[in-house]
Amino acid sequence: MLFRFLADILAVCHLAFILFAVLGAALAFRWPKIILLHVPAAIWAVLIEISGWACPLTPLENRLRIMGGEPGYAGGFVEHYLLPVLYPAALTRNIQVLMGILVLALNVLIYIQLMHSLRRKDK
Repeated sequence: MLFRFLADILAVCHLAFILFAVLGAALAFRWPKIILLHVPAAIWAVLIEISGWACPLTPLENRLRIMGGEPGYAGGFVEHYLLPVLYPAALTRNIQVLMGILVLALNVLIYIQLMHSLRRKDK
């Protein structure tokens, strides 16, 4: 029971990290110092997606599930939890690279807007 609970908590934290990596730049409009946390998180997320590396949280979650008597799952967190919701087809390498590029592009656009906003405040 405890291991299943820990696996569920880890899955929620993993999802929160993904959301922060994708959209966290927007928080910098309110809290500019968040950039110090967000930039490394976004870089890590982009590297994971583009390189095809496995996020270390996924095997940890699988291990906790197995220790709790549940089956683990093949593939990564995004493939297992998010893609069935976002995409009807299985994750392909091209989609994974595209997702990484979209995360990067979205964050670059948000940071450009943030820099323009900060410059306007200085004038």
